[in-house]
Amino acid sequence: MTRAERIDALKAAAGERILVLDGSWGVMIQRQNLSEPDFRGERFRDHGHPQQGNNDLLILTRPDVVADLHDRYYAAGADISETNTFSSTRIGQADYGMEDAVHDLNFEGARIAREVADRWTEKEPHKPRFVAGSIGPTNRTLSISPDVNDPGFRAVTFDEVHAGYKQQARALHEGGVDLFLVETIFDTLNAKAAIKAILDLEDEGYEPLPLWISGTITDRSGRTLSGQTAEAFWNSIRHAKPFAVGFNCALGADLMRPYVAELARLADTLVAAFPNAGLPNAMGQYDERPHETAHAIEEWAKSGLVNIVGGCCGTTPDHIACVARQVADVPPREIPERPVAMRLSGLEPFEMAS
Repeated sequence: MTRAERIDALKAAAGERILVLDGSWGVMIQRQNLSEPDFRGERFRDHGHPQQGNNDLLILTRPDVVADLHDRYYAAGADISETNTFSSTRIGQADYGMEDAVHDLNFEGARIAREVADRWTEKEPHKPRFVAGSIGPTNRTLSISPDVNDPGFRAVTFDEVHAGYKQQARALHEGGVDLFLVETIFDTLNAKAAIKAILDLEDEGYEPLPLWISGTITDRSGRTLSGQTAEAFWNSIRHAKPFAVGFNCALGADLMRPYVAELARLADTLVAAFPNAGLPNAMGQYDERPHETAHAIEEWAKSGLVNIVGGCCGTTPDHIACVARQVADVPPREIPERPVAMRLSGLEPFEMAS
């Protein structure tokens, strides 16, 4: 299929059933017990910085590992798999001294995922597979000072974050992704830089792609790290007319549910959620078993809250297989029609009827 045909197929599938995203990449890569030479490969053998833990770099040094994980998630029943590019911006790769590899990371990450997805689509044409270009939050925040003694200080500027995201988005697009997934958003201003970067590509003649925006409610306060409630977050990004909006990470399904329900009530687009496998234990490990995660997500589905589901930290192909089975026969959430109104937000939402 052409990319336009794939996008049409994605939208058609979303109208017919609940779509399934893949699960965690970090936990699956950790299970490979890879060493420093695996991360460096021949290309970066003499690089001056340690690379172990730079999971995105495996795209270039162990593409077999990356392709295998895409394959395992598609086999588990995922409709959509993310590129392994969560940290593939110049800002994210600066910690490893890998800024010059950013274009290749994103282009090759998209290309590998595209090849695996196309093989599955050819094998199972009734269930086409799609690729989401993963765009993470970076390790810098535009809204919060990293210096408690200087609240006005920022370690990075909006223009720098925008430029980093634009480089990433361009390479993902050229590599063949079907949609962009701006995910794990803890700072809405960072997300706005990513949204602008993606929309700017259209001005350069790039084909528009569906945009999925996924925030993170960091704790029981019900707010993102930069302070917004779920409704305020939605009001802040709805101008981008996303294909889907939702939440991921930080919480397990039980604690995430009220915020997913809030978006389901508010958003006049698809609602997506991919929770962690519960909360981490004292050793930082995730104990929630596949059927437990799947049972919670099934309740979301039967309550009419979601259109796309998947897993974040701690989830595995076994979790995704259970989730896919549990939501297979549940109809997707119906998108509500909301009255026209002026909706604004800071940390709190504000609405004025027309």
